[in-house]
Amino acid sequence: MFAVRGIAVSFSIFFILYSALSLLVAALWQKASAGSQNWSARTCSDYLFVLRVAPCVLATGVTLILAVPSFLLLEPRSIQEPLGAPPIVLGFSGLAILVMGIWNAIAAWSRTSKAVEKWSSDARLIGCRQLSSKRPVSVLLTSVAAPPLAAAGILWPQVWLSRAAEFVLTERELQSALRHEMVHVQRRDNLRKLILRMVAFPGMDSLENAWREATEMAADAAAVSNCSEALDLAAAVIKLSRLVPFRVPAELSTALVHSPAESVNERVHRLISWTEPPTTPVRRTRLWYTLGASAAVLLTLIFTYGELLVRVHAVTEWLVG
Repeated sequence: MFAVRGIAVSFSIFFILYSALSLLVAALWQKASAGSQNWSARTCSDYLFVLRVAPCVLATGVTLILAVPSFLLLEPRSIQEPLGAPPIVLGFSGLAILVMGIWNAIAAWSRTSKAVEKWSSDARLIGCRQLSSKRPVSVLLTSVAAPPLAAAGILWPQVWLSRAAEFVLTERELQSALRHEMVHVQRRDNLRKLILRMVAFPGMDSLENAWREATEMAADAAAVSNCSEALDLAAAVIKLSRLVPFRVPAELSTALVHSPAESVNERVHRLISWTEPPTTPVRRTRLWYTLGASAAVLLTLIFTYGELLVRVHAVTEWLVG
């Protein structure tokens, strides 16, 4: 009975925190992101991803670091307290969120694997791209119903190019487009998409869509280093957006053109208006702030851990009672 009570309480705490933090992020993320207008596309993309996964990370951390130890250390094992309805309902709800997250991730992986298998039916290797001294990433040419240009795979990513895209793009446009997809591979955006499937929560669609658009702009920015390359990439985006009707790509893949016309227009406008970033010294202020804040939180946790356990145990007692 002690173990059952502990599991129910732990999942209840997880569910309460996860739900409350998710609702807070869903309601306030647009206001919170208003201050990021002057950030780079890459920083904005990273910020939105961290904001999206924060509720799950924080809820899991509090549950494992505080709720579970407080119950194990402070809950009497000899007392046979009956479980009321609230911890049972909340516990099952927390367990359901965990199971659904794992199921969503497995289903997304399976659907993507089936799509990639279809693309592979008549594909042939046309080249490899080296990725930061790691193993090369294969570039495959296919004629089946695949996106014009996409990167798929998490452990062993590959880039897929349709014959139609190869036909309409010039060599320079193709190289710029391939650099764009290699940025996605390097930043592990497909892995991030898998993580987002695991932490799916109602009301987060707009935040996830904003993150996807930010990742495309971040890849655009990283793929070009001068005005000529920016124009080549803009031309590739325009050509491929006209090549096929808009369709949703495989879930765990990144396609050069994957969104409606409004997003494509914004990306093209940013590329046409590309200007060389100012050559300013690299600032590590944000990194030091992050390290300082993390150290402060860690020290606070260390010095107040005992008291926190007592307070959390009081909450669990109220929950069980």
